[in-house]
Amino acid sequence: MTINPLKKKSLGNTSLEVTRLGLGCTSLGGMYEDMSEEQAVKVVHRSLSLGLNLFDTAPFYGSGKSEQRLGKALAEIPRDRFILATKVGRTLVPTLGKDRGKKIFVNPLPFQPVFDFSYDGIMRSFEESLTRLRCDRIDILHIHDPDDHYTEAIESAYPALEKLRSQGVIQAISVGMKQWEMLVRFAHEGDFDCFLLAGRYTLLDQSAMEELLPLCIKKNISVILGGTYNSGILATGAQPEAKYDYADAPLEILERVRQIEAVCDRYQVSLKAAASQFALAHPAVTAIIPGAATVEQVNENFSLLQQKIPDEFWAELQLKGLLRKDAPTPKAAG
Repeated sequence: MTINPLKKKSLGNTSLEVTRLGLGCTSLGGMYEDMSEEQAVKVVHRSLSLGLNLFDTAPFYGSGKSEQRLGKALAEIPRDRFILATKVGRTLVPTLGKDRGKKIFVNPLPFQPVFDFSYDGIMRSFEESLTRLRCDRIDILHIHDPDDHYTEAIESAYPALEKLRSQGVIQAISVGMKQWEMLVRFAHEGDFDCFLLAGRYTLLDQSAMEELLPLCIKKNISVILGGTYNSGILATGAQPEAKYDYADAPLEILERVRQIEAVCDRYQVSLKAAASQFALAHPAVTAIIPGAATVEQVNENFSLLQQKIPDEFWAELQLKGLLRKDAPTPKAAG
């Protein structure tokens, strides 16, 4: 079974149609290692040339650097050729010091990201993103990481997004988080078109199946998945210092990945291909947005979805308890 990366799916109740594979733009902001502006533009242009149309960024990524570089890469591209997603919830405060953003971003722009879910803060962040992205509208706007700010996010940020949607300068309202529990609360209390969920529906963690994904199907909220490699271990395998959820992987996770790798070896299946294809098999999931720091990685992300994985591979993972028995697989998804 293979998955067509270029197949388009509707995003919630909007008129937007996104390719099943998009580009997450953390690397453009210098996540873990810096990249040149020229390289960033090449990554975006290669994604476009393959036919991908979904690009996801945020002010947080490199303190504006990712948005700035994505804007430059898309400046001469017809606007109807791509769907642009960015985030609100952090404003960028100018700083002359060395403490610029989180350490995960190398050589960020001279701004410090500060949480701000106020109505005015959301509007200001949106306007600044338009400037960096060199555009007059954004297709998808996510409320970014409101874990400790739920009340302000639903009472102040959400009305701001509703206002922008009514004005037609955004089409889809979303929340982007690394947890599923709070997304359930947002789904019940607001009119959201999609959610961006990172790391909670993967080969290693299917916890979002319990409540969030069925609810999203019921309410026609599309799910975009980030973090499908759980911060790296499903890409690198169970190597020393492999990362899981932005930290060194614990022993039980390393052992579980070793067992999955053994099944991969038996069926000659790429671990990364299995991780990518599994994530897209759930009917609630519309797209995945892996990052890429090079043109070669863009090509690889594309080819991973086209690699054939036998049905027996998924059956063995489930038989061995390495995958939930009720988790949809590419075979079941058709």
